[in-house]
Amino acid sequence: MSTHPTHNEHHDPEGSKIGMWLFIFTELFLFGGLFLVYAVFRNKYSAEFHHAAEELNAFIGTMNTVVLLVSSMTVAMSVTAIQKGNSKKAIGLLILTVLAALIFMVNKYFEWSHKFEFNLYPGSDVVKGLDHGEILFYGLYYMMTGLHALHVLIGLVLLIIVIVRLKSGRITKDHYSLHENSGLYWHLVDLIWIFLFPLLYLIT
Repeated sequence: MSTHPTHNEHHDPEGSKIGMWLFIFTELFLFGGLFLVYAVFRNKYSAEFHHAAEELNAFIGTMNTVVLLVSSMTVAMSVTAIQKGNSKKAIGLLILTVLAALIFMVNKYFEWSHKFEFNLYPGSDVVKGLDHGEILFYGLYYMMTGLHALHVLIGLVLLIIVIVRLKSGRITKDHYSLHENSGLYWHLVDLIWIFLFPLLYLIT
């Protein structure tokens, strides 16, 4: 019998988890900086920010919040399933997570498309004619939601990779670092949206 390590073995699972936590902290600093900038400008241009925010669809924002909360639950359940050796259940739960992420992106596509139909995007003639505070709002809105959408897409790729490796047996109950770290990353995506949603959609 060969004594060489198999593909699903990880030499330092704790090290990879620490690395993921460090990455998460850097991402939190990035979005934290954006949130701080948003808070400063919101305080300075409160009336303009409130008026611009009225163009956002709070219903879609709420739907996306629920979708991401559910996806965060399914990805956590998936990690628990693989820890118990139930790869089939882990795969099923990850597929549900991927579907939730796709629903989020479809909602975001329609939301952005609606804004573009009315030329409500940075650099458009309509936005250029708005008050300075409203211009800042739309700039921050597209920057923060766009950056978050990019993180969702990255998370989708990671989850699909995990599904493929689960199916091939490269991730097992003894070696599931990639699965767990991908779950942590997805929780980060969820956490960021939890802050974005009230800042942008529930502004008063």
